[in-house]
Amino acid sequence: MSRLALLLYPFAAGAVAINLFMLGLMWQFIGLPAIPPMTALYWSIPLGVPATFLFARWVKGLIDEAEGRKR
Repeated sequence: MSRLALLLYPFAAGAVAINLFMLGLMWQFIGLPAIPPMTALYWSIPLGVPATFLFARWVKGLIDEAEGRKR
């Protein structure tokens, strides 16, 4: 699963960055400052690791199901 996780990390970290930025935009509704795009990108680097683990586990389960393997 480690090779799969390495391949999926850029996508998971990118999704985390986009979600953090959008969350920052929604925070403006309650009076908090927006999260700048670069800050969201910096925070997505460490937060992308657990997201990648979960994403890779989900994809591995889909692959196993498609190949008829049991978990």
